[in-house]
Amino acid sequence: MLKRPKGSAGTLVVLEHASRILRDNPLGDPHARKLAAWLPPQYDGTGRRRFPVLYDLVGFTGSGLSHTGWKPFGDNVPERAARLVREGRMGPVIIVFPDCFTALGGNQYVNSPAIGDYADYLTREIIPFVDREFRTLARREHRGCFGKSSGGYGAIIHGMRYARHWGAIASHSGDAYFDFVYWCDWPNTLNELMKHRRPRRRPGRYDARRESGRRRIAAGLDDGRVRRFLEHVWGKEKITTAEGHCIMNLCMAATYDPDPGAPNGFRVPFNLETGELIAERWRNWRRHDPVNLVARYRANLKRLRGIYIDCGWRDQYYIHYGSRVLSKRLAAAGIRHTYEEFDDNHSDVDYRMDVSLPFLYRALR
Repeated sequence: MLKRPKGSAGTLVVLEHASRILRDNPLGDPHARKLAAWLPPQYDGTGRRRFPVLYDLVGFTGSGLSHTGWKPFGDNVPERAARLVREGRMGPVIIVFPDCFTALGGNQYVNSPAIGDYADYLTREIIPFVDREFRTLARREHRGCFGKSSGGYGAIIHGMRYARHWGAIASHSGDAYFDFVYWCDWPNTLNELMKHRRPRRRPGRYDARRESGRRRIAAGLDDGRVRRFLEHVWGKEKITTAEGHCIMNLCMAATYDPDPGAPNGFRVPFNLETGELIAERWRNWRRHDPVNLVARYRANLKRLRGIYIDCGWRDQYYIHYGSRVLSKRLAAAGIRHTYEEFDDNHSDVDYRMDVSLPFLYRALR
């Protein structure tokens, strides 16, 4: 167990948790993981006071501990929380930083037979573990989660599907409206995968009907290029931006359209040769889209004590459109929430936690 000095900055504790749920996960990722928790200055080791608890769900390619390290030109999350408490903008809370990284670059904090049962990992293992180890207010009314991008998606989905565990959620630039935020990057993904096609393309005549009509290609199955791409990326320490976006889309496919009988355990939603939409596959993606789940989970969302959503109106992944659609559908369903926009894009927007963390504290105290 590692500790930083106590004081106005609070205390960061790092524990190791061995997961039964993640043992033998399909990607072979470690089941023993570091788990960090920030304890506020008011957390006295000999005291009896208990505190609300917030779970930080980091974005794609992130890990919980990445939010606790040194950050240039700004605060990491423990420093930010300590400052907000010191300034009187929020009261003391415990903040937990779970590690949900995978070989596919992350996950969406849901259960998937192609990645692992990360929703169960959080709700059935990490929450009880934290409540045993620390003086939390161990009821859903005092427990919340927040995140950005994939973490924002995780927060929204957990508020929908797992409201018995959470009292409030906050989503910064969370994935929503898949027809906008994912569709537009699939041409890049197909181009990256084409580099690993066998046989390699040669200049000259191309029989599009024959190539695109092959059974595997037409069914969204890997003809070998997806696996070769993954092995190529796993063999590198530095990947390109295009490769990063490609593995992200493959991670989403493993999340939204897993198939234990398929190569790699999932299918892709576009024809690998022509880029044509495979309607059946895309329907499975849309079943996970928050904008399509509001009506189904209306009762759960109404149970939450607070819902906070925000997004920059220059988001390069066009998530501000998804956020607007989500807010519109929440309002139409009579679900109270706060939605804000700001003049920025998708990157480096941790400063928005200056709004969301006090919001969550007020909802959960």
